[in-house]
Order: sequence, then C-alpha cells, then structure tokens
Amino acid sequence: MKIEKGNTFFMELLDRFKGYLKYEKRYSQNTIEAYCVDVMDFVCFMNPTFTDTLSLLQQIDLMKSVKTQYIRLWMVDMMDKHILARTVNRKLASLSTFYHFLQLENLVEANPFKSIIKPKQVVPLPSFFSEKDMDSVLDEDFENTYEGVRDRTILELLYATGMRVSELTNLKNKDVSISEKVVKVLGKGNKERLIPLTDVFIPILEDYIEMRNQCFANITANDYLFLTSQGQPIYRKLVYRMVNEYMGKISVVKKCSPHVIRHTFATHLLNNGADINAIKTLLGHASLAATQVYTHTTIEHLKEEYKHAHPRAIK
Repeated sequence: MKIEKGNTFFMELLDRFKGYLKYEKRYSQNTIEAYCVDVMDFVCFMNPTFTDTLSLLQQIDLMKSVKTQYIRLWMVDMMDKHILARTVNRKLASLSTFYHFLQLENLVEANPFKSIIKPKQVVPLPSFFSEKDMDSVLDEDFENTYEGVRDRTILELLYATGMRVSELTNLKNKDVSISEKVVKVLGKGNKERLIPLTDVFIPILEDYIEMRNQCFANITANDYLFLTSQGQPIYRKLVYRMVNEYMGKISVVKKCSPHVIRHTFATHLLNNGADINAIKTLLGHASLAATQVYTHTTIEHLKEEYKHAHPRAIK
C-alpha cells in the first residue's frame, strides 16, 4: 500500500524526517529509505485510505491516536504474513524513531512505541568460509587482465580488512596509504576508522594500481580506487556477483557474499587469538554486543574439534 504523492502534508513531513535521519542521526541512505517505507507501511495499516481525502487535522489526529493495541495488531499482522521477528523489530525501531521526530516537531506528546515489548528473535550464527577455502581462492591463478587483477585485489582486501561492501565501493585513492600500510574507511554513521594492511597485501595492491593506471589515464587522488572495465566506479552488485563467482566454486556455504567474507575475517582472527575489542574496532562496530556473535561461532568450532579429537567424545 502506498501513500498518494498528492498528500502534500505527509510527504513534506517525510522529507523533513529524512533530513533528520541524515543530518541528526547520520544514517546511511539505504537506512533512511527503509525507515520511510516502514513508516508508510504502518500509516497505511492504520488507515488504508490515507490520501488527500483526510484533512490536515485528521492526519495529525491519526498520528496522535495510535495506541499500543493498534501497534500489537500491526505486529500480529506481520507475524501472520511470516515476516521475521528481526524485520518486525527493525520496523518497530523505525516507527519509534519517527515518533521521536514527531515529538521534536511538537506534533505528538508521547511515543507509543517506547513501551512495546519486541518479539524475541533467533540470531543465526554467521556463516563463514574456512581458512582452506580462502587459501584455495586467493592462491589460484587469476587471469592477467585488468578484471582478473582487480578481482583478486578486492577479494584480498575484503579478507584482509573485513570491511563492508559499501565501504569498499566508496574507497578513494587518497584513502589508501601504501607507505603507512593503512586504509581509511568511512563506515556507518560517517565514522572513519583506520585498518592496517598486511605486508602480503601491499604488493598485490601495487600491481593492481599499476595496471589500472595503464588502462585508465588521468587517475587522481579523488577518484575511486576500484573501477569497472569501462572506467566507472564499481558498484555493489558487481562485487556481490564477483564474490559469488569465485567463492561459489569451492565453498559449501550457501550464500557466498562479501558479508560472509567479513564474517570470515572476524572469525579467523578470533580463532587465532585476536582480542575481541580489537576485532570490534577493526569491524567498526558501535558496541561489543555486535562483535560477540563471533564468540559463539568460535565455540561451535571448538565443539566440533573437541568431538573429533577427544578420546571420550569419539563413539
């Protein structure tokens, strides 16, 4: 259900909400769009005929009239449609943020979403590639073409840094310092962090930059680090397609994506004794809770090793 574009008041309100999310909350564009879709879904659930047939006063009264029982009905409706608890919780967070914004705008007095108990969600353990899988892919012979050298460099960089695909596609030449062996990443909330680059990776990066400069003239510091074969900045789908192509050949992991390599980076560091707080910093997590999921992955790994190795565990 969509709100009519002709509904000037509400669309202007959503525009101001987008500005609040962008400049006050510093959310990414994808998050902003998702929040606005969630808001419109809820408003349409409350009143499926939410169009210009409602006056300005009626629209404001509708937002003020939201009660906890209506919110629970919305939650039940989503559950009946088999929407995952994780998605329901995100939608509740979107609406809670929206109502906080309405409070700042003096349009409502209370935030009815604050008192809602969110449904419990099962947090699946993150998938990750084995060290053998990563070695198999990164040690294979890539084609000595621009695309081949670029693809190897991207795979190596994702595994060496654990950065998000959005962070990778936004990298500029000026963000990489070969002399200092670091890369500057702009993460969620426009927070910058420095990630060290390994001695093994530096020559791979240098080879890529040399070939790229030969293929595309007039490269500047402000240009993007990774380019398509047409000289345009790489994009998310290209990276997803490339990772799936290479990793899908050798891995049993169902979904071969850049984010799985991010999970792999964190899991392998933890398995090899890295401090969890250091991993949190490298990943750019806002809280330690987001990083601690990898400890569960490690425990499961240890259980498997134990069952295969301990004499009393083998039956």
